[in-house]
Amino acid sequence: MKKGDFLWWGLLLSIVAFLLYPSTREGFVAVTKAHPYIMGFIKVGILATMGELMAIRIASGDFSKPKGLIYRFVIWGLLGMLFALMFDVFAMGTAGAIKKGLLPSGGEGTLHNILTAFFTSAVMNLFFAPTFMAFHRVTDTYIDLGEGKLSSIVKVPLSSVVDKIDWRGFIGFVILKTVPLFWIPAHTITFILPGEYRVLMAAFLSIALGGIMAATKKSKGKEAARG
Repeated sequence: MKKGDFLWWGLLLSIVAFLLYPSTREGFVAVTKAHPYIMGFIKVGILATMGELMAIRIASGDFSKPKGLIYRFVIWGLLGMLFALMFDVFAMGTAGAIKKGLLPSGGEGTLHNILTAFFTSAVMNLFFAPTFMAFHRVTDTYIDLGEGKLSSIVKVPLSSVVDKIDWRGFIGFVILKTVPLFWIPAHTITFILPGEYRVLMAAFLSIALGGIMAATKKSKGKEAARG
């Protein structure tokens, strides 16, 4: 392991320990309930950025700072604020649909809770996730084409961004594979958790998905090299 690995895993374990220790966990829950948008920004900004760094580590074999890291962090943070809203919107909307009989309720108890979490996850990931993922792909491409410099980013035309994105790969892999095979099952677990932990769980999941996507990219690169 390299120095970057120790730092990355040290930070992750510190976050986990912070959440496991009773007094700090209670403080975390209280602050999240009082300031959901601010905490959404902080949680997703930090953990999703860590996910991007881990993806670089897996793909290239070492940690390196991506261009425009601060802008990527801010965008993730803003998305975290959006998650804080959308998670409640879809959770309450799905619960209302189940109450009206528009979706199966599963009666009461454990089955009801699991079905509610599953339908909430499915509806959110089928209707909200593609929009959010496409938006994030666009913002990342702006940063890449602008070489991570704000003065250059603002000059990048939208047509160049749209042309640069691999939409076939985005739809074929991100939408048609990660949504049904990863995000819907993972967020089913997320929606079983108490509300104050859901955005945090989504941020942790972004680390896992970053690793999966980086590993897939690395594997495809090796196959192309052999060909």
